[in-house]
Amino acid sequence: MEKLLCGVDLGGTKLASVLMRRNGEILQEINLRDHTDKSADQISEMIAGMIRRMLREESITAEALEGIGVVFPGHVRWKDGVCITTSNLADAFKNYPLRKKVRDNFPSVPVYLDNDANAQALAEMTYGAGRGYSDLIFMTISTGIGAGIILNGKLLRGMTGTAGEVGHAIINPASPRKCTCGNYGCLMTEACAMFLPDIAIEFLRSGVQTKMGITVQNARERVNGYTLEEGVKSGDPLCTAVADHSADAVGISVYNLFQTFNPPLVILGGGLTLIGDYYIRRIRNKFKFLAKDMMFDEMEITTAKTGNKAGVIGAAALPLE
Repeated sequence: MEKLLCGVDLGGTKLASVLMRRNGEILQEINLRDHTDKSADQISEMIAGMIRRMLREESITAEALEGIGVVFPGHVRWKDGVCITTSNLADAFKNYPLRKKVRDNFPSVPVYLDNDANAQALAEMTYGAGRGYSDLIFMTISTGIGAGIILNGKLLRGMTGTAGEVGHAIINPASPRKCTCGNYGCLMTEACAMFLPDIAIEFLRSGVQTKMGITVQNARERVNGYTLEEGVKSGDPLCTAVADHSADAVGISVYNLFQTFNPPLVILGGGLTLIGDYYIRRIRNKFKFLAKDMMFDEMEITTAKTGNKAGVIGAAALPLE
């Protein structure tokens, strides 16, 4: 009997699950958005219910599963299957044994728990832009920023499981913006969607003009990835300045990753990459300016191919690793 893969992506706004074949063909898919006000235990039960529903739809039992992969938007203690912290869900997930909670419902099935950036890296290596590569780095640039690092075909997790938290690597110690981690000048504060309004406000106060109706007073409601995409396409000075600031910060981070790991491929994903080619070119140009003649072999910088299903597909692929 063919063994199937099951993946669950527990996000801050969406709870997604898939049942799929090893080749990436999705047989069943469920997406929910009513989990954010639930407790950790309630969400665990929702996950179990989604998996049972998909199994029923395929008329199979849990024994037909090769494994269940669950991904979480925060720090994960990989070996223990425990959620450590997250800024996207309730505090109840702090030190929460999510892997055990899922496995209690399916005791005959191996269960894996990892963070979302690692899962997206695995999805890209297995089914996306990283096919054929055994070494790559995936960086997600969205509400927050994180990375999945794959070396010799294996995810690099570190001693705890939190390797790849590049969003909290400090690239501008002089930054006036305080990160969610408590430090100043993290990549997050210079590039991610959470801090785009703060960056826009600084540019407005320095005299940068805009045709988009953005003011210091309404920037927190108006400035986001969609606004930047529209503004960059129309040549708006403020949106272009904010996009440039974010892209340059990401370019610096890519350069730092290049110097640390020397990978042949860096894949960029997440909502801010939808700003478009201008944004991606700016990242590439910043990286190349910094790398200069220290690049002896060409490193490719490309965009993700698995789209908004990367997290859940990567979750399903965890048993394959």
